[in-house]
Amino acid sequence: MQSQPEPSRIFDRTLLARRRRRFAGRVSEHDFLLQRVADDLAERLAIVRRTLPLAANIGAHHGLLSERIRGLAGVKRVIDLDPVAALLARSPADLRVVADEEALPFGDETLDLAVSALSLQLVNDLPGTLIQIRRALRPDGLLLASVLGGTTLHELRAAWLAAEAEVTGGASPRVAPFADVRDMGALLQRAGFALPVVDSETVTVTYSDPLSLMREIKAMGASNMLIARRKTPVTRSLLLRAAEIYIERYAQSDGRVPATFEILTLTAWAPDESQPKPLRPGSASARLAEALGVPERKLDE
Repeated sequence: MQSQPEPSRIFDRTLLARRRRRFAGRVSEHDFLLQRVADDLAERLAIVRRTLPLAANIGAHHGLLSERIRGLAGVKRVIDLDPVAALLARSPADLRVVADEEALPFGDETLDLAVSALSLQLVNDLPGTLIQIRRALRPDGLLLASVLGGTTLHELRAAWLAAEAEVTGGASPRVAPFADVRDMGALLQRAGFALPVVDSETVTVTYSDPLSLMREIKAMGASNMLIARRKTPVTRSLLLRAAEIYIERYAQSDGRVPATFEILTLTAWAPDESQPKPLRPGSASARLAEALGVPERKLDE
């Protein structure tokens, strides 16, 4: 029998770092999703009417996001933080720090901006990490981050579950459990952020076959790192059956297979007295009916 993992530990972070280190030299060949997210976060930051001179890129990978945001919203300096030194070595950031996202080295109220692209969904203590980020931000400082959402790779998850149930009579966790929009909004509020907003975008990528998708995930250093995963090697028959089921269920008319990535984008502010506050219920000075130009009618008792 396999021992049950601690509830607070979902991911084997040591294994994750080892895999990302192994593929660090080829990271730019498989960063299409990171590029898309970095472009989106840069567009969002470009419309922020604040001056945010000191930024930290948390879980920076090879510094792609840092390149995009420098100069936007008055950003003058960017600190890249990542637990994998081999990835940071490829970053062009002004300052680079080897540290884990779960143990941030920033002092209280030292940052104007915290950004993160496709890293925070793999920390074990996301509430704790968000609290650390909020504390590191100066009042009215901004958090702008993207994480993978709950429908990410649902096709691959379903194919593996069906194949294992058929071949081995059981199932092992193989695709990470990611949060949904409501979960992330609640976590931002719990961490003490003000004005939290979370939105979702679905990105669908197609591959020639399921094995090509699995190879890409491996090259991203993102293959199964769940603590509860089955530790025995995957058999050839199980792998091929999972691929067959994937094709049977999801193949398109041209034979290619889709892979879904849900991107959740988080925007939130460190609290500050200058920020707008919700009005007390019943304190409105104008009637909604007047603003809409319609007659006002009371609801039946």
